[in-house]
Amino acid sequence: MTTDLKQRAMDAFVDDHLELAVDLYSQAIAISPTNAELFADRAQANIKLKNLTAEAVADANKAIELDPSMSKAYLRKASACMKLEEYQTAKAALETGASLAPEDSRFTNLIEECDQHIAEETGDMQNEVSEEAPTEVVLQEVVQPETSVFSEVTVAAAPKPKYRHEFYQKPEEVVVTIFAKRVPAENVTIDFGEQILSVTIDVTGEEAYQFQPRLFGKIIPDKCKYEVLSTKVEIRLAKAEPIQWASLEFSGQSAVPVRVISSATGSLRPTYPSSKPTKDWDKLEAEVKKEEKEEKLDGDAALNKFFREIYADADEDTRRAMKKSFVESNGTVLSTNWKEVGSKKVEGSPPDGMEMKKWEL
Repeated sequence: MTTDLKQRAMDAFVDDHLELAVDLYSQAIAISPTNAELFADRAQANIKLKNLTAEAVADANKAIELDPSMSKAYLRKASACMKLEEYQTAKAALETGASLAPEDSRFTNLIEECDQHIAEETGDMQNEVSEEAPTEVVLQEVVQPETSVFSEVTVAAAPKPKYRHEFYQKPEEVVVTIFAKRVPAENVTIDFGEQILSVTIDVTGEEAYQFQPRLFGKIIPDKCKYEVLSTKVEIRLAKAEPIQWASLEFSGQSAVPVRVISSATGSLRPTYPSSKPTKDWDKLEAEVKKEEKEEKLDGDAALNKFFREIYADADEDTRRAMKKSFVESNGTVLSTNWKEVGSKKVEGSPPDGMEMKKWEL
């Protein structure tokens, strides 16, 4: 069945029926979700359809994840990134692909093309910096425009995303928060491109969540990081340039960015772009922290949380006492008094009605 769908998809692609090809590849992927070839081929169809960010790059990344030795998957990713002017990310993919297929001259040619674009961008950036005169910091609270599109064609409303997300920014970074509660860290996959953020939250038994915007400005992938917390996923994007982002996502109609120059005379509060300028972001952050602190847990989870809080606030002697007593007593004693347990071995103390046993291996 998969082979038949793949052949029909390839025929549709050759005949330039690209949307049909994507649909057939999608049907084949639903049957064989671990087939890297299908994702790489669908990426190519999406590139020709100019579905670059959420589709082509995501498909290429998935193909690489499933088969890291597939050279054409890196070629697909690079092709999409170059069309997005993501030359650093494209070059990195091309270099990996070239090492897998050194005989393929396409990698060498495209790497040279990327180098030319990177050199041009670097030159332009240096010229902009040299022309800037030291001034006070210019921070603008930017309101995202609410656009309305009127058409005779009735368009179905976009489905509501599974998780809500917000962002705020500082001169040097953008912080994106995805409000996903109690998601295991191993189910969260985040990739950073030159101007692409790719977030996948795939929990067993639930529909996968994907958030893959093309960003308003460029970032430094190596300096970006994220943290999975109990109530949210917090992502920190390191800006490549100290400019004010008018929105999180890139738009062809985005306003001219305002350069932000750090002031030596004091620190500034981060700005919080929003469609509602009266929204109190400080209050929102405080509420999230309060929710984390007051999170209701039951049984062992509540007890473990209590002990973690004690340990986090304790001094060095108290921590040593807790570790020593817990290990030596086989988990039956937890003391915070180092003077009491530091000079002797802590014997186990089983609960009433139970007895300690030593197991010989």
